[in-house]
Amino acid sequence: MPELIIDGRPVHYDDEKNLLEVIRKAGIDLPTFCYHSELSVYGACRMCLVRVGGRAIVAACSTPPEPGMEVVTEDRELRSIRRLALELLLASHDRDCTTCQKNGACRLQDLASRFGIKEVRFEGLRAGAADAKTARYAKDDSSPCIVRDPNKCILCGDCVRMCREVQGIGVLDFMNRGADTVVGTASMKPLKDVECVGCGQCASVCPTGAITVKSEVGRVYEAIEDPGKLVIAQVAPAVRVALGEAFGLEPGEPVMGRLVAALRRLGFDKVFDTCFAADLTVVEETREFVRRLNTGKDLPQFTSCCPAWVKFAEQYYPHLLPNISTCRSPQQMLGSLLKKFYAPEMGYKPENLFVVSIMPCTAKKMEALRPELSTGGVQDVDLVLTVQETAQMIKERGLSFGDLEEEAPDLPFGFATGGGVIFGATGGVSEAVLRYAHELVTGKELNDVTFHEVRGTKGIKEAAVRLGGDEIRLAVVHGLGNAKKVIEGISNGEAELKYHLIEIMACPGGCVGGGGQPCSVETETKSKRAMGLYNIDKAQVVRKSQSNPFVTSVYERWLGGRDGVETHRTLHTGYGEKKRIRGVHIVLSDQTQTEVRAEEKTEKTEGTKAAGRVSKEAVFTPVSVSVCVGTSCYLKGSYEVFRHLSDEIEKAGLVGKVNLKATFCFERCSKGPTVQVNDRIISGIDPHNVSGVMNLIYKEIRKAGSVLNACEG
Repeated sequence: MPELIIDGRPVHYDDEKNLLEVIRKAGIDLPTFCYHSELSVYGACRMCLVRVGGRAIVAACSTPPEPGMEVVTEDRELRSIRRLALELLLASHDRDCTTCQKNGACRLQDLASRFGIKEVRFEGLRAGAADAKTARYAKDDSSPCIVRDPNKCILCGDCVRMCREVQGIGVLDFMNRGADTVVGTASMKPLKDVECVGCGQCASVCPTGAITVKSEVGRVYEAIEDPGKLVIAQVAPAVRVALGEAFGLEPGEPVMGRLVAALRRLGFDKVFDTCFAADLTVVEETREFVRRLNTGKDLPQFTSCCPAWVKFAEQYYPHLLPNISTCRSPQQMLGSLLKKFYAPEMGYKPENLFVVSIMPCTAKKMEALRPELSTGGVQDVDLVLTVQETAQMIKERGLSFGDLEEEAPDLPFGFATGGGVIFGATGGVSEAVLRYAHELVTGKELNDVTFHEVRGTKGIKEAAVRLGGDEIRLAVVHGLGNAKKVIEGISNGEAELKYHLIEIMACPGGCVGGGGQPCSVETETKSKRAMGLYNIDKAQVVRKSQSNPFVTSVYERWLGGRDGVETHRTLHTGYGEKKRIRGVHIVLSDQTQTEVRAEEKTEKTEGTKAAGRVSKEAVFTPVSVSVCVGTSCYLKGSYEVFRHLSDEIEKAGLVGKVNLKATFCFERCSKGPTVQVNDRIISGIDPHNVSGVMNLIYKEIRKAGSVLNACEG
């Protein structure tokens, strides 16, 4: 094994790719801002400078190790350079540390303290800032997931490389030159108007408060203090193996029991386990997968649990939307059950049941706002807290987290199997599906439930698993850049295997590496969290999702069986192509997976096809029904009008006889919502009562039938 000398001591190394990794392996915490092992080497911060014999001073992150190399990590000159670099960064930095969300967890703050920076000798102004008087850039809080504050950016480039290299999107980049350099979006547009999928990975690598998770803690307190609301928390699988890190525990240590106790102390009325809903998702997704296998249609099936991946597909690969499972994510399945069925049983209206999801993921905040994921106009999940926000609430309350006695979640949604728990790790969804698919396909009970083929941290894993006499080919992918490689490989015919099932998670490592988890620069953290989930699974009495008795009870009690209409309405959804147009985002129909973005300042916008399909057997012109989804009508409830009409048309068996579509502006903005049935325009429709419109539709259908009969006579 080769050897080099670090600070006078021999150190062996093997596959470390640069001096920085060798030095850290030797137990020396060499400071950096811009180095992450999964990203390309940038070398901008100059904090990791070392002296190498014969080569003067070099950046350790970009210098490969060589046998016999003599390295000095600390002397007067190196110390002076690092202090100067820190002072220059602080000079142009917004130093309102006490009110910064990253206070106490900021790398710049940490290193300034470590190097004893007590004052900054330089006056720094942000050249080119939006506000010339205060030299401040405008904060961007337009995204439901993250907040960007360019005033706290130190130009380390971590977010730029993460978005481009790992996620394959490139929303952020360096703008301008020299002293005017800033990280921003194309044309400095707000995040809501660019292709950001809300994954939050930029926030997870940002060393300062320049990109942070958007906090909704205030809204949670408001709900808890409202005596008219029943406040419910649901806890995602990956949360239980990461939250402890915020309180000094090791990554992977399970803390679900203590978290349940803390949430009750905070004032939550009920605490449920999202792993229950993950079990339900496994049952639905596996049945959908086996149906596709039997028919050979819409394969490969892509998983749908990750909202950042779903939005990525809607933006870049809309032709694949029919291949994405129609199953809602576990968070949304549980939210739907709670609002539709649990609320009335508890004597509450859906709007007075306040559902808070505690998630590792920032994109879940965006998912919870999707209009189609609602009950009677009320979102099924009211808001999402990340692990970071939850830890903040526990600390603010003054709870000694490590000393809390463990408590169990509430039933019936507090019981989960190992199959639901492993959802939090990459490959977990596939493994849980295989546990059920084996029994569905073979008709035999599965005893060995572990599928090592889909486990591990490799970005793209391929596996072939035999289910009875059939070979099922899978791909397990994490990181959207890897997803792009797999999808383009399939499209170009370059994929080695023709897949049946593809699991995609946007975040590296899966949900354990979510953008809302405690930030960590340790490369093993995600692996330790995943191992924590697998250990919980191993210890579970019930490890197969289909064996969860409470899942069976939900089907029998509320959904009318596994093949009922209510099952599909409650547990499934649809997707539509995303357009990057300024305005209001409206999803129109689950059945047709259609959506429109209404541009508020556009006078003329082309109508978009929606739910109605003309039957091939139809011998008369279908009744044309157009719902205005312009801004004014949308705000008055035209989305609900469209949804109710779609439902009524389907119930009445009129699909094929009615062409239901969305359109823009009948010039009756003050009287909306407005609908046109053939040539007749109706305004002022009650969003929850479309009987008048349906009566007119029936009249037009009868008229068309009379004309046809007259022609035949």
